[in-house]
Order: sequence, then C-alpha cells, then structure tokens
Amino acid sequence: MGMDTSADNPASVRAVVQAIGGWIDRLGAVWVKGQLTQVSRRSGRNIVFMTLRDELADMSIEVTCDRLIIDALPTALVEGAQIVVHAKPNFYTARASLSLRVRELRLVGEGELLALLERRRQLLAAEGLFAPELKRPIPFMPHRVGLVTAQGSAAERDVVEVARRRMPGVVFELAYASMQGVKSVPEVLVALERLEANPEVDVIIVARGGGSTEDLLPFSDEALIRAVHAMKTPVISAIGHEPDSPILDLVADVRAATPTDAAKRVVPDIDTELQQIAQARHRARQALLGLVQRETQALQSLRSRPSLADPRNGLAERAREIDDLRDRARRNLGQVVASEQSDLTHHLARVRSLSPLATLRRGYAVVSGPDGAALSELDALESGADLTIRLAQGRIQATTKRVELVPLLDPDADDPIDPRKDSPRE
Repeated sequence: MGMDTSADNPASVRAVVQAIGGWIDRLGAVWVKGQLTQVSRRSGRNIVFMTLRDELADMSIEVTCDRLIIDALPTALVEGAQIVVHAKPNFYTARASLSLRVRELRLVGEGELLALLERRRQLLAAEGLFAPELKRPIPFMPHRVGLVTAQGSAAERDVVEVARRRMPGVVFELAYASMQGVKSVPEVLVALERLEANPEVDVIIVARGGGSTEDLLPFSDEALIRAVHAMKTPVISAIGHEPDSPILDLVADVRAATPTDAAKRVVPDIDTELQQIAQARHRARQALLGLVQRETQALQSLRSRPSLADPRNGLAERAREIDDLRDRARRNLGQVVASEQSDLTHHLARVRSLSPLATLRRGYAVVSGPDGAALSELDALESGADLTIRLAQGRIQATTKRVELVPLLDPDADDPIDPRKDSPRE
C-alpha cells in the first residue's frame, strides 16, 4: 500500500524506512540460491556473516546465519560454494540495509552445479559465443606470451619451464591472479584486460592445475566468458585436466588439456623445427640433384644423336638431297619445256598450213581491185583499172590492158592448165 505524500506533505526518512521495513516483513521467508563470495566468522559471536551472489546477474545480498547451522553442515563452508538458504528478509532500519536471516542452509550438490553450468553453457551457445568461425589463429612463433595464473603455482612453473625448454628465447608477460574463490573472477578479468592492452602480447594463456567442480566455477563465470569472447588477442584455456571442462574451454580459441599442453601448443620446439628444416633442405637438395641428373642425361642423349655429334654429316646429306632435287627439277623442267615446244611447233605448223601466205608461197597471188577488195569475178573489172597483186614476197601495182574471161578448169581433166601461164603480164 503506497504512502500518501506530496511536495507540501513529504514523508520523513524514518517513515519511509519504517514503511519499507514493514513491506519486507510481510514478504515472509523465502528459498534463495546463490554463490558465497564472502564468509566472515567473528570471534566471540555466534553469528556468521556472508555475502550471497547471484548466479547470472551482478547482484549480491548480505546474509547472516547462526554458527550452529554452519557447524552442522557435512562439509566445511568455503567461499565460492553454491548454497540454497531458507531465510527471512530483514530490513535494518538504522542503516536502511537489507539482509537475509538464514533459518536453513543446504549445500548445492555437484549434480546441481553441473546442471546450472549446462544451462549457462546452452544460453551462451545460443548467442553464438562458441562459434568455430570466431576462433582466432594462434601465431606460429609469438613475440611475447601472456600468462594469467597464480603466482608461484605449479601451472606457472609447468608453462614457463616447458616453453623455455622448447624455445629458450621465449618471452613471457606474467599477470598474476587468484585462480580459485570469490576473488578469482575480478582478478582474472583485470589480468586479461592488462594483457589485452599490451600490443606486444601475441597470445594469452589462462592456466590452472585442475581442481574440483567448485574450484573451477570461476572459469565458467558469465562475465569472464563474455570478456574473453570480446578480446582481440587469442586466448588458450589451460584449466584443469582432461575430466574438467569449464565454459572457458569453449569460448577460448584453443583448449589445452594441461598447462604443459598449452606451452607446447604456443611455443614450437626449436629442436624439432631445426630437424624439419634440415629434412626440408635434404629433400630440396635431393630434388635439385635429381633434376640436374635428369637434365644431364637428356642433354647427353641429345648430344649422342648423329646430327648433333657432327653437324657436318647432316649438312652433307642435306646437300646431296638438295643436288638430287635440283637435278630432278632440271630434268622435269627440260621435259616440260621440250613437250611444250613440240606442241608449239605442231600448232605453228598447222597455223602456217592454214595461212593464206602458205598458198602464196606455192605460186599463187591475190588480186585486189581499185577499192582494195580481193577480186573473185571479172564482170565488174574494166580495162585500165588499177590492180594490186599480193605475192608471197610483196605487192605489185598493175593496170589492166585487157580483160579476158577463161572457163573454169575441170579438176578431172588430164591436162590441167596452169593459171600462171595464161595470166597476162605487163
């Protein structure tokens, strides 16, 4: 029920605090689940003061519990433990602070913790935080390796010693943090932030030497998981041993089974690399020698051919072939010329035999009248007409004195008359 207040009629602090206390008192006892982040036992007092943190949100509340309830637990209550309490909300009006007064306290079993982690894992996976395409590649030979671990821990010793044994010149940037308990998450976050800000750090290892499920809870913290997901520097998770698998293993770019395994994944073994280089050089040398040998054999094979052994032999043979071809061409050309000349002579003889000049050479003549036309009839020719007589050797200009008609010769007569004897001459 709300308070009836206004600017002209404000409520006092005491009234507001008492009203809030009344509302909280009416809430009654509730069951609450969370993680212990602080346990304080004060000497001479039967009350244990604790802080209970929410599993997913960044919220916490003060809790008070009777020492007898704590002492009755089957195992010691430590920071980082997951608990379920049945408690009555208590509002302390003098400081206006809220706390829970525990009536019953139960430790959360490992099965419940695993179920909680599985729900968180599914939630983060649904957001795509573990997608393979988001994994960043680990550099082959990092310039500087960042290491987040507890100072003086076995994990630190394993990573550093193994890495320097494999590559003596490797450089580490150490960022110490608590790797267990309530201080672990904030300290690891600070260490990661410092290494991320260092541009010389090429890869970061988060290492711890195993532990129980509760010991490894900080490395399944949602805030830590989201921070690693947002980083640009590759992160290697080396938390626990093979049976242990905190959520950090899923969001990291590489999961190493142990801190030693992380060192082997980050730093190459110089002896192995030198051996591989030597093997590569040997393979390259063998390949080169094989190539030279094959090319030498091919060259020797070419040189052994007659044309290359003594090029003059080939030239002489080709010269003989050229001479033979030239002689053959000459013979063929002579035969063609002779054949064509024979044909030409034959055709020329035929042309000559059909030419009027051949008739003239046999003693005949062609007589043309005054108009230049050859005469074949004497009917139109008169005495005194100018004539042109064409002989084989030339022409004769003549004038008719007399025109005499002579009957045609009978080709069957025994004594044909030679027309040249009867032709008048000047």
